[in-house]
Amino acid sequence: MAARHRPETDTEKLRRRNRELSILNTIAKAVNQEVNLGRALNTALAHVAELFDLKTSWIFLLNDVDDFYLAAAQNLPPALADHPRRMGGECECLWAFEEGELNAPENITCSRLENLVVGTAGLRQHASIPLRAHGKPLGVLNVASTDWGDLSEDDLQLLYLVGDLLGIAIERGRLFNRSVELGAIEERNRLAREIHDTLAQGLAGIALQLETADALLETGADSTRVRQVIEHALQLTRDNLEEARRSVLDLRAAPLEGRPLAEALAALVYEWAARRKVEAALEVIGSPRPLPVRLEIGLYRILQEALTNIGRHAQARHITVQWVLHPEYVELIVADDGRGFEPAAVGGDRYGLVGMNERAKLLGGTLAISSAPGAGTRLNVMIPLEVK
Repeated sequence: MAARHRPETDTEKLRRRNRELSILNTIAKAVNQEVNLGRALNTALAHVAELFDLKTSWIFLLNDVDDFYLAAAQNLPPALADHPRRMGGECECLWAFEEGELNAPENITCSRLENLVVGTAGLRQHASIPLRAHGKPLGVLNVASTDWGDLSEDDLQLLYLVGDLLGIAIERGRLFNRSVELGAIEERNRLAREIHDTLAQGLAGIALQLETADALLETGADSTRVRQVIEHALQLTRDNLEEARRSVLDLRAAPLEGRPLAEALAALVYEWAARRKVEAALEVIGSPRPLPVRLEIGLYRILQEALTNIGRHAQARHITVQWVLHPEYVELIVADDGRGFEPAAVGGDRYGLVGMNERAKLLGGTLAISSAPGAGTRLNVMIPLEVK
């Protein structure tokens, strides 16, 4: 005879409702305090783990071309955290979401860990919660309990409401990012106007002074007078050169030209290789995700400088570039089969290496170089993602 469930008492209902409202209020306050999308998602995952007593969680979001990327993660098992390839591409829950079959939270066997034993920490299934805002599909929230078992119906329904809060936070974070991009466009337009109003006028002044000097020479004027005009032109040239340098340093236009970082890196590598007649290969490992603009530009510039160094010094025939996306940091690896060098013997006049190291430090990361004479060079850049 099947066991009967004891009816929930009024006191138990009240306690359950209070718990649900407390959880929703805590998470709502947490995500509402953040406009940065990455920080909002990681803050939400931390609270979800604490309030629901969950072991791990992660969020996949759709980008502008409807590809999934890993947007945030909390305490992934080593089989996933240490192998970013396994977090890329399709899986059971993402397929169900794309096909419109994941309309409510449900417990799903994790296809990414199928046939794996080492490093799974016992994880076999997770709950998947669809994320939407105003009917627009955004992505999937995956969570697993501390005992790796199925979540209860009550927790699944509560997580569905949490998903609604996350959907609002995601849309707000993306709107904030767009406003920042619009601000950058306005800044570029301001600089363009400034260049036109200052440099163009300065160059016109230089041209006028040189024309005056030419006319004085033709009329046989005193050499002192001609020299004064030329010196004035030289001073104007110096002033305008300094103004040009300042404008370039202030310029905030991204070198990516509106392209995804992976596409921009590929274009940079293969165009450089074609000019140098060098064989090149680029590999993106993990789930490509949108990154802060300053980080994308920094990675692009570091790779640009690395290629310049290889072209100047390495005499390489082959290069490989890997862009590896981990849950909490990104990695850029550039290796060549050139003549190599002794890193300890490199002086301070190697401005390319100094510049790359400074860029990595400004982004909160590190740069490591492995090389030896005749053994090629390997450059490894690691940049943490902003999660706090």
